[in-house]
This record gives sequence, structure tokens and C-alpha cells, in this order.
Amino acid sequence: MDVLERIDQQVKQNPVIIYMKGTPQMPQCGFSSRASQALASSGVEFAYVNVLMDQEIFENLPRYANWPTFPQVYINGELVGGCDITLELYQKGELQKMMQEAAAKTE
Repeated sequence: MDVLERIDQQVKQNPVIIYMKGTPQMPQCGFSSRASQALASSGVEFAYVNVLMDQEIFENLPRYANWPTFPQVYINGELVGGCDITLELYQKGELQKMMQEAAAKTE
């Protein structure tokens, strides 16, 4: 399977997924840490991919949605954005609602 097909499959199979450096428990960069903390504080389960452990994804994810940086957060198969946008949505109270709606669609 082509790496872009693999990314597409991950994005579409998980209501909420973050591509980050490290893991939510052991983030390897401040931006990934803050974005994953915002997701975790919503109380909704989410998937993650440690891009440092998968060189193919690390190199090709920026091409997938034409977004050059990490982390990348996807909800309902759509790119939400990186750390700044995720934190802004969290502070407005919109992130939790978006995540809950995405999770409810899969139940």
C-alpha cells in the first residue's frame, strides 16, 4: 500500500487522529505536547501516530493535506490544523464539541 493511501485510511478510520512527534504520554516537541493535551482534555478518545517512528509518514504527511508542519489534527477525515488552531478551538470550547460529534458518528 502506498504511504498516502495508508495515511488516508488512518484519517478516515479514526474519528479523531493526531500526527505528532512522540506520543501523548511522551511528546517529543512542545507543539505536539500542547495539541495532544488539548485533545486529551476533551475526554474523547483519539488516535495518534508518532511520525518520528514512521519515516514514510514523516516525509509524506505534509503532501497529504498540503500542510507543512507537525502536529496535524484530523477530525471526521478533515484537517483541522496544527497546534495553534487546535488550541484556539479548545479555548473557544469548540474542540470538545467537534470531537464528541465525530465520536458519536462512529457509534
